[in-house]
Amino acid sequence: MPRGEKSSYTDKQKRQAEHIEQQYQKEGVSKKEAEERAWATVNKQDGGGKKSGSGRKDHH
Repeated sequence: MPRGEKSSYTDKQKRQAEHIEQQYQKEGVSKKEAEERAWATVNKQDGGGKKSGSGRKDHH
């Protein structure tokens, strides 16, 4: 999967990233930087991409 490919994300994750990106841009962060930070945040929260099952993560 090429870097920056967003097709594996759910609509909810895409909306969330968009929202985070807009918040960063309000703070004066460049569009590119805001987008990178937004996706990094979504990845950190969800582990990246779609998750199967109940949505609960097992932490070992």
